[in-house]
Amino acid sequence: MSEGRSGTGSSSAPTVLRMILGRRLQERRQNAGASLEDAARALRVKPLTIRRLEKAEVGLKPLYVEILLDTYGADRQEIEEFVALAERANEPGWWHPYRDVLPSWFSGYVSLETGACTLRTYEPHYVTGLLQTPRYARAVLGGGFPSDRDEDLQRRVDLRLRRQSLLERAGAPTLWTVLEEAVLHRMVGGPEVMREQIDRLLEVSELEHVSVDIVPFTAGAHVGACAPFTYFRFEEPELPDIVYTEILSGAVYLDQRSDVVAHLEAHNRMSLLTSDTDSRALLNRMRKEYS
Repeated sequence: MSEGRSGTGSSSAPTVLRMILGRRLQERRQNAGASLEDAARALRVKPLTIRRLEKAEVGLKPLYVEILLDTYGADRQEIEEFVALAERANEPGWWHPYRDVLPSWFSGYVSLETGACTLRTYEPHYVTGLLQTPRYARAVLGGGFPSDRDEDLQRRVDLRLRRQSLLERAGAPTLWTVLEEAVLHRMVGGPEVMREQIDRLLEVSELEHVSVDIVPFTAGAHVGACAPFTYFRFEEPELPDIVYTEILSGAVYLDQRSDVVAHLEAHNRMSLLTSDTDSRALLNRMRKEYS
């Protein structure tokens, strides 16, 4: 994704741990038979504050957590363990030092990406960020931020490359990306950069946990011919599947089941329009065109 769009969003994106704890707080409240109003009275705040805590829209204040859990009838050990996790959850994510060049609405994406066990992406315009080479990334980001100083642009590139390290870690997530053939025809950075980028796609497609599908022009109109999106799935049962999609002025995060299923089905249908053999053949053909 280009990340070359402006938008609005929280200046402090929730980490996945904070999201998990928010869900656990909600579950603990509901199991105790307490309403939002009951919890709000215990903290002397408005019910909206409780809702925001449970949705991880604000940081988990240890004192608030302790009072709420006590109200819900938790024992001292559970409270102490939960408070310790809350303190960890409030620590800035690894991407925090890049906040000056990271759009606030995209920092949530980086958090989800870091914590997901499965990622499915659809990209009609550019190679997925996690698979971009340094020079390709610089060309894409340079187009998205044409007024950037060289040092700011380089920091954006560094952030993108650091994100890619998650594919090399122990227990790396599964990445399944679907690209339109148009991505390979869009000249980004010149023939040499494109050839290098295609080599990268051929290389990573050999990895067991990475799949690269190219939807050919001959597929015609199809269900996914729309905006780019990413589908996230997590190991933690507290977290629902989430879909991220970009709009001109920012981004949207979807967790309603109907929305998520629609995007998942679209991704499945698009993957049926090609095969590993056909995708590799198309990549090799385009590589020759850039030689």
